[in-house]
Amino acid sequence: MIRTRNKNVTASQWSANGSSIDIVDLTDQANVPFGSKVFTISEQTDRLSADTIKKLQATLETGESLDTSLADEVATAMKDWALEQGVTHYTHVFQPLTGSTAEKHDSFFDPDGEGKAIAKFKGSELIQGEPDASSFPTGGVRDTFEARGYTAWDPTSPAFILDNPNGALLCIPTAFASWTGEALDAKIPLLRSMDALSKSAVRALKLLGDDETSRVFTTVGPEQEYFLIDEQYFYERPDLYTTGRTLFGAKPPKGHELDDHYFGSIPERVLAFMMESERELQELGVPVKTRHNEVAPGQYELAPVFENSNVGSDHQQLTMQIMESVARRYGLICLLHEKPFAGVNGSGKHNNWSMGTDTGGNLLDPGHTPEDNVSFMFFCAAVIQAVNKHQGLLRASVANIGQDHRLGANEAPPAIISIFLGAELEKAFEVISGNPSDAEGPGEFLELGVSVLPPLPMDGGDRNRTSPFAFTGNKFEFRALGSSMSLAFPNTALNTIAAEAIDELADSLEKNLADGKEIPEAVAAVVKEAYGASKQVCFMGDNYDEAWHAEAEKRGLKNLRTTPDALPEVLADDTVAAFENYDVLSRRELESRFEVWVEQYTTRANMEGETTDSIARTMILPAALRYLELGVNAEVSAVGDEVRPLVDELISRIKELEQANRYPDGIEGLELAIYARDNQLAKMAEVREVADKLEKVVPDYLWPLPKYSEILFIK
Repeated sequence: MIRTRNKNVTASQWSANGSSIDIVDLTDQANVPFGSKVFTISEQTDRLSADTIKKLQATLETGESLDTSLADEVATAMKDWALEQGVTHYTHVFQPLTGSTAEKHDSFFDPDGEGKAIAKFKGSELIQGEPDASSFPTGGVRDTFEARGYTAWDPTSPAFILDNPNGALLCIPTAFASWTGEALDAKIPLLRSMDALSKSAVRALKLLGDDETSRVFTTVGPEQEYFLIDEQYFYERPDLYTTGRTLFGAKPPKGHELDDHYFGSIPERVLAFMMESERELQELGVPVKTRHNEVAPGQYELAPVFENSNVGSDHQQLTMQIMESVARRYGLICLLHEKPFAGVNGSGKHNNWSMGTDTGGNLLDPGHTPEDNVSFMFFCAAVIQAVNKHQGLLRASVANIGQDHRLGANEAPPAIISIFLGAELEKAFEVISGNPSDAEGPGEFLELGVSVLPPLPMDGGDRNRTSPFAFTGNKFEFRALGSSMSLAFPNTALNTIAAEAIDELADSLEKNLADGKEIPEAVAAVVKEAYGASKQVCFMGDNYDEAWHAEAEKRGLKNLRTTPDALPEVLADDTVAAFENYDVLSRRELESRFEVWVEQYTTRANMEGETTDSIARTMILPAALRYLELGVNAEVSAVGDEVRPLVDELISRIKELEQANRYPDGIEGLELAIYARDNQLAKMAEVREVADKLEKVVPDYLWPLPKYSEILFIK
């Protein structure tokens, strides 16, 4: 058996790793693992005074400022709980502008002066840490010599324990800010945006006659897509372990043309991985709900139920970390890149977003009463107005180099941001706008003083898988997020622009009410105006159709195809005004993020360019030359006729890529990112095109890289 086949047989073999889940009686609540590794409200109630619990709840439920006098009591209780579970160290987990989480571990134990150690954890240590800010990306907010950065305890996201074979770690979710107060992380802007939206929404609800709601919060339910491949193939692919995606790879004879992988039976090893991942996530309080095979071979999905946006964002970072960790126990690698394999579907992270009230309501649920429908139409119109006005910002919020290989492809929404409303909801808006002829279909209209609102049944419209931003019953599904991305900035943007639009509609509503109109009539007038000015962003058809691109251009919608096209929207006047007016991000903080994201794009492009050059020159070219030599020695002219032109072309393409990899002097920032896109990435694609042709003719035993037909199908 040739070498490659031996590797395939090895990769296909698997046996249980010994960490099987015991079968227990799950009707006994004591056997349910959910939240067992979390410092939950229940744990806090058992360990803290009634007064402290009351004050903590005020922070969690109403957004009141935290009473720092509670810190010592909470720290002691948290420490004791952690020590009881074998924890020796604690860390403040934060989210710098790297897109991932960061942590520095400190021991609970200090020498007691008598040759022993004693566990200590003070309130000041809980509230604040100093991990040093100098080496994290700041976009110029902090100079390298200005090192100080502080973590600040976020009591709204519960502490949890991460187990390790050699111990356990207490993880405390925190925010991360500079010594001068700028946000250096993803959490602070998200929390600010949630506060901003709550204030705007509560104001609007009062105008709509709701005097009970005192706080509105946003919720997210992200659907995480990912690939699993055998780790043997991963470590034989320098492109995968360096950049996260394959820079070479010919299309295999079978992809997902048969649609047989989607929702198919889950392979045993993969299911075992899923079960262990889910058990760990449940212990950590992550409400994982759904698992299934996705469209592409080797691709899967994990989805939780809805949570508060801040907690959901923290949990999503934790989910990616746990999946990557658990996969290794099964000889697998979890790939979170948006497009790890060309020619098959990439991976997204559908962001299901809604607005809930502290009274248990959902502002994006049509409801069952006239009053509910009036409120729903108001808030839905605000979302439409927000997305239309800030379509460029939303596109920028999901931009990265991996997304450029996915957005607009056959499985993903295009780079044009549009809204799908569904037939029933579109009908309602068209009737309000005075266009009943555009609202064909069955349905009775409600009599609310003015005959404007039809009944809106839950899930009254079909889904549109091609839409970047679709209404799906009681939420909007922002489908354009990439699988590797943090939820934080896209939801920060959504919350902020929604707050702005709600206030703008509330201003109009106040004027209409002051003119003596009843609430239903006043809302109808506001909704008519808002929808009429923004309906161009609503599209019910196939977003993949090329005709939509031309239609979108006629409508004045933006088509920001790549990250360098999209990122300047972060600094657009409307963006800066919205973020500054709602105290979410200052212009300087936005500029810092823009600079960080541009630099990350260029850095990743350069990593890919240099890796492509290295693999092509040191692995693929020698294999092709060896095959050419075999043909010449065997005096088989057909081999030389076929391979020699490809070898010559490959050498030429490599030289051109090497030149493109040498960045010109004097350009930086966005200009350098555009250069990388138009030169470096373009030349990489040309090298790949030739190499993939060679893959199809060079003998299997000579080809140096595992092929898609192996990586994607052998489990």
